[in-house]
Amino acid sequence: MSKAFVIAIAMILLAGSHIYAQDFVYTPKNPAFGGNPYNYSWMLNSAESQNTIEAPDEDSYDPYSSRNSSSVDDFAESLNRQILSRLSRELVTRQFGEDALTEGSYVLGDYQIDIGDSDAGINITVVDNVTGSTTTVEVPYF
Repeated sequence: MSKAFVIAIAMILLAGSHIYAQDFVYTPKNPAFGGNPYNYSWMLNSAESQNTIEAPDEDSYDPYSSRNSSSVDDFAESLNRQILSRLSRELVTRQFGEDALTEGSYVLGDYQIDIGDSDAGINITVVDNVTGSTTTVEVPYF
């Protein structure tokens, strides 16, 4: 072998002894998961700048809020809920019992309930007269 080749191999072997490796260590950015606590303000500002949802006005009407309704409104709402609950229990009892549910149209407070018969089962349509929304339920025959 040539002298140059032996010297090149010797240099490669000697250079390899001075090579060091290090461990890869993961550090999270979020301070809640062990990251740098100084990242908190940057992350908060970044999240707030991306947030496009605005808080509702204090003067806006919320129908589910207790401060916007009177006792009479609360009583009427409670009565409507109890009647609809009783009707649904009666519907299930009659549908799966021996008596058949009577077809017709019923008005209960703000709701109009239409009960009809079809080949697949009983169709119940509940219409909210205040908002105009409609819900249709079909109870199948068994």
